[in-house]
Amino acid sequence: MSRFTVKRVAVLGAGVMGAQIAAHLVNVRVPVVLFDLPKDGADKSAIARQAIANLKKLKPSPLGVADEADLIQPANYDEHLGLLGECDLVIEAIAERMDWKHQLYARIAPHLASHAILATNTSGLPIRQLAEPLPAELRPRFCGIHFFNPPRYMPLVELIATADTRADVLDALEGFVTTTLGKNVVRAKDTPNFVANRIGIAGMLSTMREAERYGLTFDIVDDLTGKRLGRASSGTFRTADVVGLDTLAHVIRTMQTQLSPETDPFYETFATPAVLQALLDKGHLGQKTKAGFYKKAGRDVLRFDLAKGEYVPAGAKADEVYGRMLKKPAAERLKLLRNAEGPQGQFLWAILRNGFHYAALHLQSIAETARDVDQAMRWGFGMSQGPFELWQEAGWLEVARMVQEDIDAGRALCRAPLPDWVFHGPVAERGGVHQPEGSWNPATGRFEPPRTLPVHQRQLYRERVFGEGGPDWRTDGTTVYEDDAIRLWTLDRPGLDDVLIASIKTKMHAISPAVVEGLDRAVDEAEARFNGLVVWSGDEPFSVGADLQATLPAFAAMGVQAIESVEAEMQRVMLRLRYAQVPTVAAVRGMALGGGCELAVHCARRVAHMESYMGLVEVGVGLIPGAGGLTYIARRAAENARASTGTDLLPFLTEGFKAAAMATVGTSALESRKIGYLLESDVIVPHRDELLFVALRTAQAMHEAGYRPPLKRLFPVAGRSGKATILGSLVNMRDGGFITAYDFEIASRIAHVVTGGDVEAGTLVNEEYLMKLEREAFCALIAQPKTQERILGLLNTGKPVRN
Repeated sequence: MSRFTVKRVAVLGAGVMGAQIAAHLVNVRVPVVLFDLPKDGADKSAIARQAIANLKKLKPSPLGVADEADLIQPANYDEHLGLLGECDLVIEAIAERMDWKHQLYARIAPHLASHAILATNTSGLPIRQLAEPLPAELRPRFCGIHFFNPPRYMPLVELIATADTRADVLDALEGFVTTTLGKNVVRAKDTPNFVANRIGIAGMLSTMREAERYGLTFDIVDDLTGKRLGRASSGTFRTADVVGLDTLAHVIRTMQTQLSPETDPFYETFATPAVLQALLDKGHLGQKTKAGFYKKAGRDVLRFDLAKGEYVPAGAKADEVYGRMLKKPAAERLKLLRNAEGPQGQFLWAILRNGFHYAALHLQSIAETARDVDQAMRWGFGMSQGPFELWQEAGWLEVARMVQEDIDAGRALCRAPLPDWVFHGPVAERGGVHQPEGSWNPATGRFEPPRTLPVHQRQLYRERVFGEGGPDWRTDGTTVYEDDAIRLWTLDRPGLDDVLIASIKTKMHAISPAVVEGLDRAVDEAEARFNGLVVWSGDEPFSVGADLQATLPAFAAMGVQAIESVEAEMQRVMLRLRYAQVPTVAAVRGMALGGGCELAVHCARRVAHMESYMGLVEVGVGLIPGAGGLTYIARRAAENARASTGTDLLPFLTEGFKAAAMATVGTSALESRKIGYLLESDVIVPHRDELLFVALRTAQAMHEAGYRPPLKRLFPVAGRSGKATILGSLVNMRDGGFITAYDFEIASRIAHVVTGGDVEAGTLVNEEYLMKLEREAFCALIAQPKTQERILGLLNTGKPVRN
């Protein structure tokens, strides 16, 4: 097929998934039409319109900016089928009923464009059967596309072909889903529940059975199967509540109806758990109905007790001895759990053993390679490692023997032995399914490399599984300079080796004095030898801000004078980044808070992953932004006012002041742009693994366009009259009990800086003048006992202190 360009998408079905898929298309700026059934009355699109309105209320928000729900066009099947001809991709996401889907396909098929792809979002219905009634000319452009819920946040999308699906159609769709939607694609075979749900739901059922066997409550199980086990923090039962117990039951029914003892040796374990059925009977469907395995009663969390048929207090924690076991290296960890005498340890070994057993038995039937299984479990179920990765890390043959011994002894969930390839041949000889040349495909008997499409060339450090080959960004390329705080380096790839990369190495990429020194050196090196500088640290967060722990000893020894010199140096380097002779680009991913936000806004350009959370949050520790953040707010207000027809500076300043005073954090890159920490000229990248590529290309493009840094100029401030107006609103908030007296003091100092201090409105100032006001306010606050109480509270507990 010719180049696949998606100018418009139609989503059929305005239910939970359809509406949220439409929302994510808006996030990535793809025009979308959301269809649903016509409703009686004047507005036949009322069902779709109501679903769009409901998007604004959902938490977590499916939209990067809530009011952009209105960018979705509502439609109905009676009046608007003609719009389908204008769409390049049609995603069907109606209820999981084969007959309903077939009826809809018959209705829409005549209206589809001749090049359009039709994809069905199903969690497990056979794609080949869904395709049966389609016209012959449409079948090559039909496939399955399985988004995970919630679509904005879950990285996995499974693509499922039929025997008729053209290879170029699937490749084109994978390119769109990857770069435009920012998702990670796994190609699944057309088997019940595909890859992630097949492995994941079998694992959840195993967990529920073993929890019952060992007499463990939901809260204990969730404590054991959450972060401690390297899985989603919500654990097992809380995850089920989030997904929806009706959805879980539907996926289980798919396994019950489409599998059999002949096709799945674990079939007998697929019975709907009694506790799940009891909750379904009561209409308790999880988070959507505010009751499931858990429910909230005021501030208390309760769990359902099947024996009592009612909710009882929750919050129990696992025995810490198992928490310590789970921190051990993989081989030692599994042996300790297998030999554990307590029920919690026996439970953990049982669910891990069952997971290894199930994945090995079904690898050949559900996926092309072991990589697909492990990545599907990472991206679809929030695991830090898939089952094969953990197995291999712990010692392939040793773990295989332990699992087979349990099978032989009747301790496993089924008696089917592990496949022969586990013990004999290349996998056993090489010590696992993942090798530098690729991952095991039992159907071909080879280790196969990952699929490489043009879109993957943008992923310079593509996410890989344990044991697989590939470069590591921490050591790859040519190092220009490195110490404990920062690495300055370049890629060894023609066409991308002319831009210097600065990667911060400190914990959470906190900005210590050594990092500041490293960034200063980075500008020197970039100006002398390179065409640009990109600040990119490989993983999240971008930076959580200044390293308070690194500066407190200096404060204790030398007092405010030490802090003043540290702040002055940070400010100087921020301005160096802004006025560097080469383009400086901040590649932002994850949190960019406090000094991290200040670092980003002082670069010449920002390239941000969609899920970037930016904000000046210093008030939480009793401080104000002290590395140029308030100076940035004042300067941007003046620039925006100059570009406007208005003459009053204060309206342009208010938004930035509120953001800093209230420690507002953008909940997406889109919202960070709305707040002002990203500009319209900045680039938002949907896929996190494409961030470095786009940042490097952005720096190169700026250089090729003859980049020159901005000229330093004076700009007006709001002055004492603007400050008085802001203080008036702060007094009302303090007297109304919305902020504490100390919050008022901090906010007043922020107002003092952003309005330029004790000067007339319209006074022209420069950045250095405002930065001096920042330092004075910062140093005055750090000497205050209440600020020190907030700092120590955050460092000790990780939670802000209100005083």
